[in-house]
Amino acid sequence: METVAIHSTRVVTPTGVVQATLILADGKIQDVLPGRVEQKGISFESFGDQVIMPGVIDAHVHINEPGRTEWEGFETATKAAAAGGITTMIEMPLNASPVTTTVEALKLKLEAAKGKLHVNVGFYGGVVPGNIDDLDGLLSAGVFGIKAFLTHSGIDEFPNVTEADLRRALPILKKHDAKLLVHCEFESANPQHETRQHATDPRSYANYLASRPAQWETDAIALMIRLSEEFDVHVHIVHVSAAEALPLIRDAKKRGLRITAETCPHYLVFCAEEIPDGATEFKCAPPIRERANNELLWEALKDGTLDFVATDHSPAPPDIKEQRSGDFMKAWGGIAGLQFLLPAFWTGAKERGFSLEEVARLLCEHPAQFLGLKQKGRIAPGCDADLVIWDPDAGFVVKGEDMQHRHKLTPYAGRNLSGVVARTYVAGDVVFNEGSFVGTPKQPLVA
Repeated sequence: METVAIHSTRVVTPTGVVQATLILADGKIQDVLPGRVEQKGISFESFGDQVIMPGVIDAHVHINEPGRTEWEGFETATKAAAAGGITTMIEMPLNASPVTTTVEALKLKLEAAKGKLHVNVGFYGGVVPGNIDDLDGLLSAGVFGIKAFLTHSGIDEFPNVTEADLRRALPILKKHDAKLLVHCEFESANPQHETRQHATDPRSYANYLASRPAQWETDAIALMIRLSEEFDVHVHIVHVSAAEALPLIRDAKKRGLRITAETCPHYLVFCAEEIPDGATEFKCAPPIRERANNELLWEALKDGTLDFVATDHSPAPPDIKEQRSGDFMKAWGGIAGLQFLLPAFWTGAKERGFSLEEVARLLCEHPAQFLGLKQKGRIAPGCDADLVIWDPDAGFVVKGEDMQHRHKLTPYAGRNLSGVVARTYVAGDVVFNEGSFVGTPKQPLVA
C-alpha cells in the first residue's frame, strides 16, 4: 500500500486524546506525529475534529456459516462490522452447522470464509461432552479459546457440559495456556411456581425474566471461579447480565485468579421495565434485567470488574424469533446488534461520563489484550493500521435500509443513537467509507 497520512484534532492514543497525524504504510501505523504534519510525497487527509480511534474489537459474535447462512453469514456480518467501525471479531463455535468442535469442522469454516471477509475474523472452538479428545487439535490449529455452555445452548449439536466434563477438559487447556469462555447459567434455581407462571402467559416479558433468575448466573459463575482456581486456567465469563454476580468476579480478581468477564450493549442500554410483552426481538439468554441492575453493570465497567464489552451478535430469521406469536418461551434467544456496538455503547457511556479514552479501552485495547492480539487495539507506532474514524457528536436513527445484517430484526430499530462511523481501515486499507464498501477480502486470523 502507498504511504498515507491522516490527521485529526482528536486521536485516541494510550496516553490520551491528542491532535496528531498518523503515518500509515505496509498495513501498520508507522508513526504518530504531534499536530498537523504534511510531508511532501505522502498523501494527506484531515478529518478535522472527528475521532480517530483503534478499530473496535468484538470478541463474541455468532455468524452461523456454514450451515445456517439463512440466519447470517460472513459476507453480511463482516459488512455490518465494517459499517460499525469493528475491524476484528472472533466467532463462536455455534450456531454454524457443523459446530466447531473438531479440527475438520474448523477447516470447513475456514473454507466457507474465503473471499467473504471485509474485516479480520478469528474463531473459537467448543467443548461438548463428547469431544474432549478434539480439544488438543483445535487449540493447535489456532482457535482463540474454547467455549462451553453450562445450560442448553439452543442448538442440539452443542450440548452443555457438566462439571465432570470440565474437569477432563481443563488440564488440556492448561497445557496450551488457553482460555475457557463460559456461558454461565445453571438451571438450578427455578421454583415450580415460576415455571407455572410463565407457562400461563408466554408473551409476558416479566414471566420470561422470572424464568431465568439471577441465581442461575451466580451459581454457575461461582463454580467456574472454583475451577479456575483449582486448575489455574484463564476462565472468561461471557455476557454477564446479573449484577449479583459482580461481587463474585470482583473478589476473584482481588485474589489474583485468572478470571475475566464481559457484558453486552443490550444489557446496558435496554431495561426490563421498558420491554413490551410479545417483543421477542429483545429475547436473549441470560435475559435483559431491570434498570437498577444495569446501572451496576455500568459501574463495574468503570471500576474494572468487567473487562470489556462485546455484542454476542446472535441473529435469526423473524419466524424463529416468533414475531407473529410473541412467544418468549419459543423464540430464539439472541440479539442482532453487531453493527451498533460502538454507537450503542457510546450513547449510554457519554451520559454516564465515560471518556473517549475509556471507550477505546473497553472496546479496543482490553479485547485485544484478552485475545493476545498485541499489535491491535492501540494507536502507536508498529501497531496494525486497524482504525475507525467517527463523529461522537452526531446522531442517527437506526433504520432497516441502513443495516447490513442479513435480517433487520433488532431491538435497536428506530432507536436514536450517538456516534456516526465515517470510515473504517483494516491493515491500512479503507474497507468502509461514508456508506460504501471497498477493499479486498481479508484472511482469517489464527491465535
